[in-house]
Amino acid sequence: MRNFNSYHIDVHGRISGQVKTICPNCNETRHHKGDKSLSVNIDTGLCFCHHCNWKVYVPDEAELREKRMKEERRKKSTPVPSHFQRPIFDGRKTTLSEKTERYLVETRCIPQKVIRELRITEQMEYMPQSGKNENCICFNYFENGELVNTKSRSGQKYFKMVKDAELIPYHLDGILGTPECIITEGELDAASFMAIGRKDVISVPAGANGNLTWMERFIDTHFDDKHTVFIATDADAPGMKLRDELIRRFGAERCRVLHYGEGCKDANEHLVKYGCESLRIALEQAEEVPIEGIFTAQDLHAELRALYENGVGKGAETGWENFDKNCTFELKRLMVVSGQPGDGKSEWVDELVLRLCLRHGWKTGFFSPENIPIVYHLRKLAEKLTAFSFAPNVGMTDDLYDRAEHFLTDNVFHILPGNDDYSLETILEKARGLVVRKGIRILVIDPLNRIDQHLPPNQTELQYLSSLLSTLSRFAVQYGCLVILVAHPRKINRDPATGKRPHVEMQDISGSADFFNKADFGIIVERDDDKGMVTIHIDKVKFKHLGSKGEAYFVYNRANGRYWSCEEGPTHIYGNDAPGPVNTVFDTESWI
Repeated sequence: MRNFNSYHIDVHGRISGQVKTICPNCNETRHHKGDKSLSVNIDTGLCFCHHCNWKVYVPDEAELREKRMKEERRKKSTPVPSHFQRPIFDGRKTTLSEKTERYLVETRCIPQKVIRELRITEQMEYMPQSGKNENCICFNYFENGELVNTKSRSGQKYFKMVKDAELIPYHLDGILGTPECIITEGELDAASFMAIGRKDVISVPAGANGNLTWMERFIDTHFDDKHTVFIATDADAPGMKLRDELIRRFGAERCRVLHYGEGCKDANEHLVKYGCESLRIALEQAEEVPIEGIFTAQDLHAELRALYENGVGKGAETGWENFDKNCTFELKRLMVVSGQPGDGKSEWVDELVLRLCLRHGWKTGFFSPENIPIVYHLRKLAEKLTAFSFAPNVGMTDDLYDRAEHFLTDNVFHILPGNDDYSLETILEKARGLVVRKGIRILVIDPLNRIDQHLPPNQTELQYLSSLLSTLSRFAVQYGCLVILVAHPRKINRDPATGKRPHVEMQDISGSADFFNKADFGIIVERDDDKGMVTIHIDKVKFKHLGSKGEAYFVYNRANGRYWSCEEGPTHIYGNDAPGPVNTVFDTESWI
């Protein structure tokens, strides 16, 4: 049963079907009292007013119980942060000056009712950009009616937020329990949608900077229940980047994208230029994200034009110059790494992902059951980050330790499913959660043979591995990730004459030639103890703009786990503090 009375909706005793009734949202302000403009679907709980466009979803008792249980679990596991600074709301400042009110109402077309509802204030604030006190419009960010943050905007379009306050969406309370929500890039854009009667709208807190860490705390309570998410970001390059990231987080099947028309960058510009009814139509005509797997040139117009005008650039570099000249990286790709046991495949991958994270902000999820306990793996990563051994000494100070822990907390996540369920389905389910909640860009599966193999009846190992690689490639494309798979080669015997092992190739990976065929990048790690060198064989780079086959030479530093660039040449005498070839480029600086 659904409790329509709790929303002040009278369904006249009906228990199923469709009914029209009075809208509690707009009836008091209408001349024609009692007009039944609200359509109610009693079976689905969806309600829509044809006069004021008010939408509401009335959940049934089972949904409410689940929501209460989920909220209780959330409070126990992720309490509201208590370490943030929280400002105090001064309601007296909601009385705006005539100049500010005219600006909002006449210039930006925001009704006085919306200004009051948003509790916009005005006060003098010191603005760091100008170095002086300026009169500012203040957009107040509330959660459960409590002030959490304030963004001050001066007449010169300088912005600042409260120091040490938590970032939350603007007008967060407006989307709690609603079936839909609109996400904008600015407070005035959110106010513009409220001007046309939509209260289920928020603005991202810090513009189109791509940092969506603020979302994590609100996924369960404010976003998981949304049937439709309208993406109403700005129609410029940063706005499109934010749009794409929001679609990646929420899933294309839930998202619809707004377009504002010629000469309009955002919702407020459209409201000012064309009025409320036009913005309402733009919202109604928001486009679904194209069906996965079906594209036309028009669907890809922006990307195609950018490719035409700018050409194909190199991918993401690592900072290893000797490696970058042959291989750079893109997201939506599958990379396979192999090499003999003990040659350092995992160590090299660890440093690779740290470098990509530091240079490009690519957060990483690890499924690495061989790195258990996880704290041992974190220790190795901390040593690579800081260049010091992981112990209290002259190098690894408490301050440096704290910085390393903070960096790893924000950027590195370990997948370790319960009940020893190491199936690929479970691993990718956890990884999807990390994409949505943490925004990871890299997924490392190390090694392949720790994934539980469940071969369906009549399926060979060759067919299973081919399907697994295809699944990983699809995950990479669908969720915009670089997937790195570490796979062991088949057993290769030493040469009886020399006692050395032959060079491993991609085709030597145990089980299937598809490791080479389906990979976008193929890397072989080879260690030569006689020379004190590690050779990274770049056996495959699928797309030529990203690189080509080649080798890169390194020295592995056992003290901090880093790989130092070198070229083949004379080697240091053993006992010297500098290992490997004499032309090694030693990197001993902390990266954080």
